[in-house]
Amino acid sequence: MDAHEVNRVRAELAIFVADVFSSVPRKDQRAKGDCYLRGLMMDGRRKSIQAMASRLPDGNEQNLQQFVNQSTWDPVPVRRRIAERLVPQIGPDAWAIDDVSFPKDGRMSVGVAPQYCGALGKQANCQVAVSVHAVSDTASCPLNWRLFLPKEWAEDTVRRQRTGVPKDVGHREKWRLALDALDELATWQLVPPVVVADAGYGQNADFRAALAEREIRYVVGIRADLTVQPWDALPDAPAWSGNGRRPVPRYRQPPVPVAELAAAAGPEALSEVTWREGSRGPMTSRFLTVHVRPAGVRPRRLAQQAAVAQHGRWDGVLPEVQLLAEWPDGEDQPTRFWLSDLPDDTPVPELVRLAKIRWRIEHDYRELKHGLGLDHFEGRSWNGWHHHATLVTAAHAFLTEQRLTPKADTADSPSTRSSTPSRTC
Repeated sequence: MDAHEVNRVRAELAIFVADVFSSVPRKDQRAKGDCYLRGLMMDGRRKSIQAMASRLPDGNEQNLQQFVNQSTWDPVPVRRRIAERLVPQIGPDAWAIDDVSFPKDGRMSVGVAPQYCGALGKQANCQVAVSVHAVSDTASCPLNWRLFLPKEWAEDTVRRQRTGVPKDVGHREKWRLALDALDELATWQLVPPVVVADAGYGQNADFRAALAEREIRYVVGIRADLTVQPWDALPDAPAWSGNGRRPVPRYRQPPVPVAELAAAAGPEALSEVTWREGSRGPMTSRFLTVHVRPAGVRPRRLAQQAAVAQHGRWDGVLPEVQLLAEWPDGEDQPTRFWLSDLPDDTPVPELVRLAKIRWRIEHDYRELKHGLGLDHFEGRSWNGWHHHATLVTAAHAFLTEQRLTPKADTADSPSTRSSTPSRTC
């Protein structure tokens, strides 16, 4: 947005800030929040504090630095209010879970470490954050964030003290951080209609089991090598002599990779599905669904624990879910796979639409990073990062509301106009 566009919406922004930042105790802090949001939304290549302050007529670099890096205002109630406002407006079809990386130099920015950096597509020095987004076909917004703390930070007293990492925060796997974010949203009385995630989360049996335990439906990506039993396979009970513990029934046939099982169904099992209108026309491919039972040591152990907890015993039968496989025209075999525990009567086109709806989160990341400066933060502290991420989320939420408002007769922000939805989903 140019300066004229930002000024045109200042009255609406002031009302938005008064509501979203109502938990921030001081009036001058809320005024700095308003100023920071205008800096994030205004055109400019860099959205660092220094750069934004130089563009804003009321920008004061020292004041903004203090507000973001040293001030003690709590970002959690702000994020909660954003989520409470945006979820009803978006009317999400799903909540999408993903993680985003921020390349960094040096080793003193909170959470930075050599690790896989999705922004660069390779191992690199970076920060990583896990996010949960409310998504529909037409709108989306991040609802919650968790900064990933690598193992090397767990016992690094010097860096933890210098960056202000809370004493009770340690290393947690990304899938656990995602569950933490969902659990916090549940305390805000916000529950997902269904969770979608890529194979980085869906491949994990513990993650799927944790969603099922929370009674959260899911459609999650998996790799081609995940092994399953056919839905109609049943375990056999070994002979029991009557002495000792009764043996647990076991499947006699070895599990097979989902790629092999889907390919065995053959092209005759495929249905052509168009899931949305892309920038280059209808997005169409071929899909098949089949009921399966995820296998392997970990799924078996989790199924046994759940059965014993609920019924006092386990009959050896693995839980049943639905496998969705995409087999594009011209390919020799299926190329992408998802597991879903949605009801059996869910139409295949709806299942495909939900599996593919993650494209909205990529749209969010492009706007958050390139348009609103999510990755331009130059501070190093835990407090500063969470303040900045929350302020960027607020700016994104305000712009999303502007786009969703029926009376709006203006074009989208430049960052949104320049973002072309990816065709990979």
